[in-house]
Amino acid sequence: MPVDSTSRELLCAIAGSADAEQLLTLVVNVHDWDEVFNLAQEHRVLPMLFSRLADVGSAVPSAVQERLRSEYDHNMFHNLANAAELIAVLKAFERKMIPAMPFKGVVLGVSIYHDLTTRTAGDLDILIHYRHLTQATTILLQRGYELKTETRVDGTPAVPDYYEYHFERPSDGMVLELRWRLELTQPRFRRDLGMGWVWPHRRSALLAGAEVPDMSPEMTLLVLCMHGSKHVWSRLLWICDVAQLLASSPGLDWKEAMREARASGLWRALALGVLLAHRVVGVAVPQDVLRRFESDKAACRLAQHIEEHLFDAPGSAPMGSVPYNIQLLGFRDRARLLLSFDFLRPNERDRAIVSLPKPLHALYYLIRPFRILWDRSAR
Repeated sequence: MPVDSTSRELLCAIAGSADAEQLLTLVVNVHDWDEVFNLAQEHRVLPMLFSRLADVGSAVPSAVQERLRSEYDHNMFHNLANAAELIAVLKAFERKMIPAMPFKGVVLGVSIYHDLTTRTAGDLDILIHYRHLTQATTILLQRGYELKTETRVDGTPAVPDYYEYHFERPSDGMVLELRWRLELTQPRFRRDLGMGWVWPHRRSALLAGAEVPDMSPEMTLLVLCMHGSKHVWSRLLWICDVAQLLASSPGLDWKEAMREARASGLWRALALGVLLAHRVVGVAVPQDVLRRFESDKAACRLAQHIEEHLFDAPGSAPMGSVPYNIQLLGFRDRARLLLSFDFLRPNERDRAIVSLPKPLHALYYLIRPFRILWDRSAR
């Protein structure tokens, strides 16, 4: 069912820099507050909606205000619990001389929103060096967490090229993900986008009175664009994060961000994220930078598709003969991918085309390219 245009416009306005008068114009034209609430919940901007609608006061029905206040309070308590646990974990790691970089979540809230309560935060995400994985896992187990990721006998991930451990603590439901690499899609290339990538550019953020490591604005921008692109920008929150970072970082070094984006294979992800922040939320982008990104026709096509389907079909990938995750890659990375063994390796979908006896399994390598082409052309 199509989303009402006023609901869409209101959420984009609260995610941007709309003033009280603009918000009031939209609020008085809302016909279905349930739709607004549900849409804001789906796109993880309910706390932001509550905060921004405080500017228009009594124009919002009291029942809606109470409902939003309840969700805001719930998020506030959740974020405070996350902040306290994150500080405790980082201190435990520090005592064992384990460098750790928290990202997204509550640290992002305080570093670019300057408010621990406005942005929603799910679990805790911490990046470490792989060499510290065993020691860090021991610390988390001692804190009552249970490791939910399947491992081998030696404690390494059971799935090849896996790059995160998922922990849950039954006593309070706390969830923590320990990572040693950041990736746009699958780890097909030899780039190590991990601690060695972000740690040298770190800064500090003040979280609930404690100083914690934080990524530089340039690295944060790349990580946000990587994460949003990986999930096809299916939530307004992720676009808002990019917009908020740009708005709160007037001194951002665009040359450094673009240089690093090219070096790390994130150019199109960066272009896509910035274009969406500019088009959907209206954040200001330097004209010379905007022209560079708008010259990337593939990024513009992707941005247009995501903008058009953000509320009616969030997360839908553009149709066409080239898969979305391949469109995100530059020419050299596409070539590497097409020549990689991982891309050519047959899977269950290839074997489902025709059942071949074991001596003829090598033929699946010939079937796979045609199956991929057929799948994409049939969309």
